[in-house]
Amino acid sequence: MTVEQFKLPDLGEGLTEGDILKWMVSVGDTVDVNDTIAEVETVKAAVELPSPWAGVVTALHAAEGETVPVGTPIISIDTGGTEVPSAARDDLVPSLPTDDAVPGIPGEGGLPPAEEKQMTLVGYGPREETGSRRRRRSSPVAAAGAHTAFNLPPSPSAHQTPDLTEAEPADSARPAAHRVLAKPPVRKLAKSLGIDLAVLTPTGPNGTISREDVQSAADGGGAPRSAPVARGARETRIPVKGVRKHTAAAMVASAFTAPHVTEFVTCDVTATMELRDRVAARREFRDVKVSPLLFVAKAVLLAMRRTPELNATWDEAAGEIVLKHYVNLGIAAATERGLIVPNVKDADQLSLRELAEALTALTDTARSGRTPPSDMTGGTFTITNVGVFGVDTGTPILNPGESGILAFGAIRRMPWVVGTGEDERIEPRWVTQLGLSFDHRLVDGQQGSQFLSDVAQMLSDPGLALL
Repeated sequence: MTVEQFKLPDLGEGLTEGDILKWMVSVGDTVDVNDTIAEVETVKAAVELPSPWAGVVTALHAAEGETVPVGTPIISIDTGGTEVPSAARDDLVPSLPTDDAVPGIPGEGGLPPAEEKQMTLVGYGPREETGSRRRRRSSPVAAAGAHTAFNLPPSPSAHQTPDLTEAEPADSARPAAHRVLAKPPVRKLAKSLGIDLAVLTPTGPNGTISREDVQSAADGGGAPRSAPVARGARETRIPVKGVRKHTAAAMVASAFTAPHVTEFVTCDVTATMELRDRVAARREFRDVKVSPLLFVAKAVLLAMRRTPELNATWDEAAGEIVLKHYVNLGIAAATERGLIVPNVKDADQLSLRELAEALTALTDTARSGRTPPSDMTGGTFTITNVGVFGVDTGTPILNPGESGILAFGAIRRMPWVVGTGEDERIEPRWVTQLGLSFDHRLVDGQQGSQFLSDVAQMLSDPGLALL
């Protein structure tokens, strides 16, 4: 018997820890090389970990939802004396993709041959679907040792488990608990609402619990709420981890490092709304989403040509301002994992249709919780669309390493003065507000004001983009 321990690897860019979202295996399961054994959430994304060995799982050393430091053993596998060569095992350790090689994206040097089975980061490439559970060793020894080898602390309540679980009874006399099937976003929603998934009746495909099941329970139409983790009866304490932990650290670092200046402008975007309707009606745009955000993004990209300082970085160590000759346009997205800012690579090189496709793919992937790590690194400028919440504007905080962020407010029908002189009159127009925050270390007031004015003018008169 040869038992190997798999330690949580550094999943990229010096990350120091990860949260075990869900185990894909249980004690006693037989695994092959490259089988997915767990889904781990880092501060950037959810990543699937492949098994470096073939064998039988003898122990899981971390509970679902637990934060594990890099280098800590998370699983033990009895390889039966067979071991994958170290060079091959190193190839199985997942790493965050680089700009030169993005797994599963044709033309980026990272697309694996169709016949090869390779580790897949969440959100990349095809995902193998199986309708059956993993093979279990039928040996009585393995069956008898399954519970004792499962070295996990007892879970305080079912709703605290972030993903697919199989509860192991502490006493062999207890009946086996049923498996609760629910996707990570559904589990997170249930946890936030204090809903016990174990008592819900699933109505989703293949016996899974859906968002509607959880929401119905929260509204009083389903199972009662489970008791939240609380201090006394008047407080609830929520662990700070994952995306929330990263966001908090990044925002504090940004707010107390870069001297922020925020400016605002209100503009008439009636012409842009009319252009949006005409573009959406064109044949080449009928199968893509044409939203006002698309035209705001295009205006930002065009305005940067005049004021490149808004697409730059302050390098404190080198004492330099780094002007970027490319634009990786970030779009802030509110997801069930928290606020994330994926970005469109080389957005300045895209046509209007290509930009529309990229923005749609970006937001859809973010909402599904499957944004790959590569999409959340390397951003150079960000747009936060607060208007979708009915908010007029805000004072956005810069993403660390960026010199500008634009808040795009709600578009409302409002009275507006049009014409001049004797032709001056008040008409109902489509109006929005823009708020620009910039790093005053490398962007002067004149440059920030010019950039914001250019964006507003192009939205008021899209024809200016031709100049």
